[in-house]
Amino acid sequence: MELRANCKINLGLRVTRKREDGYHELETVMLPVRELYDIVTVEAMDDEGVAFAGAGIMVDCADKDNLCVRAARLMQERYAVGGVRVHLDKRVPFGAGLGGGSSDATAVIMAINELFALGLDKPTLASLAAELGSDTPFFVYNTPQLCTGRGEIMSPIDVNLGSRWLVVVKPDEGVSTAEAYRGVKPRMPEVALAELVARPAEEWQGSVVNDFEPHIFAAHPRIKDIKQMLLDEGALYASMSGSGSAVFGIFAEQPDIETPYFMHMEQL
Repeated sequence: MELRANCKINLGLRVTRKREDGYHELETVMLPVRELYDIVTVEAMDDEGVAFAGAGIMVDCADKDNLCVRAARLMQERYAVGGVRVHLDKRVPFGAGLGGGSSDATAVIMAINELFALGLDKPTLASLAAELGSDTPFFVYNTPQLCTGRGEIMSPIDVNLGSRWLVVVKPDEGVSTAEAYRGVKPRMPEVALAELVARPAEEWQGSVVNDFEPHIFAAHPRIKDIKQMLLDEGALYASMSGSGSAVFGIFAEQPDIETPYFMHMEQL
């Protein structure tokens, strides 16, 4: 079974407080990026366990850190699932704040559900995905969602961006989630994010903010420069996605942009 595991962007990201369990409470709107995706292929095999192979952008990590392998093993532990072969054709940059790894893991869970006719509904699939990461449940629903808690508490939200253009730029450097949270200063917003994104996109800049940007921009000025480049090119709104390092811009019309970095463009 072959699935397209698309990535996401974050419209605003507020870190509101640090919890006693060490996690942070946040508020963000996640939006799927349909045409930037990895290809995940899952097949049953006679041998026990999980066999993994990759192509495309190579991510060298141990099985214990490989989200696709962890997702397959989770399903094997919980259900009557035999041996599984997973192939990942990776196209979404990692260390980007685009949720590519989370999307891949969720695709494995959903593929195994179909492949072995488990009949699990979306809330159950989302609960399983949440065991692998805070943003993994988003990809079960894969529609605009207002996310709170650690990011796993979701409610559908209308985001009116039809016919506008999205440009995603990812510099060579990456940003780890640990680095992003290490420097953030939690604060309670004066206006709820849902209220802000309900306004026209032309009004978002300066009010729909990503709380990771100040310290990430200080440590990685190239990321800040990319955001400014997108604004200079006419973006209605530009922001770092998640913990970075990818930056995106929303344009009224298809822009003509050249950059030495990875770039993806699609109409919303």
